[in-house]
Amino acid sequence: MIVNRRIGRDQPDEHDELELHLVQTLNVPLDWPKDGGLTAGYVAAIAAAATCDTAYNQAANGHLVDLFAALPLPGTEEGRSFWTLLRDVGGTAAMNIHPANMGGPFFDFLQGGNESGIAYRVLSFLEGLTPDQRVAVADAIGSALDNGTIGVTGRYGGELWLRDAEMSAWRVALANRREFETSENRERFFEAWRRS
Repeated sequence: MIVNRRIGRDQPDEHDELELHLVQTLNVPLDWPKDGGLTAGYVAAIAAAATCDTAYNQAANGHLVDLFAALPLPGTEEGRSFWTLLRDVGGTAAMNIHPANMGGPFFDFLQGGNESGIAYRVLSFLEGLTPDQRVAVADAIGSALDNGTIGVTGRYGGELWLRDAEMSAWRVALANRREFETSENRERFFEAWRRS
């Protein structure tokens, strides 16, 4: 995807992913409106540029939801077995992400502006695991992943899930820090590095 394209340049021969998404999802031709100064293609370029300047937390939170969606659903027979196993092998650390402790509307809180709650729970979960527990949790998660849709299962699949969840949660936590940073803080950072 070409994200660094400047607004006003000629469009490349091939459309990027965001432009194709506009065409497929919104059924909007990229040259619409005809003879318009601001076409759908340019809107895609503006959106791509704006996305580069926003915090990672929304995308990373969406990815955390995707990761949890790959696991067996709470309230189902498969889900009850999985979450019981995860609690058993993960000990008290697993309670940070266990539906009995985190369930209900917790994922709905993302829509209400609590964009770091799940991330901090995931980080607390992973931080609280011993090395042996992490291996057992990876086995449990990997055994629950659907090989037909994801392509990997077993411990390796579980390890990928854990690493991905850890990095996604870290990105949310790091982006959340920027809420408390002012332009003076940022200038002080650059000035300190200039002088070093």
